[in-house]
Amino acid sequence: MAEVLARMRALESALPTEDGVAVFNRVYLTVTESVARQLGDGGFEDPGTAGELDIRFARRYFGAVDAAAAGLRTPACWRPLFQLRRHPGVHPLQFALAGINAHIGHDLALAVLDTCRVLDCEPHALEGDFERVGEVLGGLEERIRESLMPGPDVLDIADPLTHLVGSWSLDMAREGAWAAARMLWGARRLPEVAEEFTERLDASVGLVGRCLLTPLN
Repeated sequence: MAEVLARMRALESALPTEDGVAVFNRVYLTVTESVARQLGDGGFEDPGTAGELDIRFARRYFGAVDAAAAGLRTPACWRPLFQLRRHPGVHPLQFALAGINAHIGHDLALAVLDTCRVLDCEPHALEGDFERVGEVLGGLEERIRESLMPGPDVLDIADPLTHLVGSWSLDMAREGAWAAARMLWGARRLPEVAEEFTERLDASVGLVGRCLLTPLN
């Protein structure tokens, strides 16, 4: 966890404040700091398993960041954020939600599989801590929305933004990720099926991300 936090803080220092990836990184750093505190305070059923899941999860994001920095093709779920990260018509809240959508909607399911393979366990062994992380995310979601949403003095201008962000649900994304993880685990002995499902999951999450990043100005 210390290495994960160090990498996120390094990205925070290196990226311009208004960069869309920087916006998401700040949100992710806040969440990860909260998870790290609860790991230390005994807030998880199995701190070792939860920590492994969190590390595997973060590495998916770092892989996308590294691919973009190297000029390589990023996963489809991350592509809209990296392509539109400097668009002046996209609001910071849109950047944050697009990153969360990519990371939860796609990366989380694959991180569950990564963790199961490393720890030689079934997904149900992670379910309790998976739900606990979800509770942490849920508690922070409203604060994130409030901190990035325009103030009351510009609510008329922000009406399209309010509609756009209200169409996306963290809970539904988490439920979808858990279902996808279970499906992929069940299909692990059918590599062609698992590969096709993973590709389609990536593409569909990317489509949602592109909608979330619709320029509003």
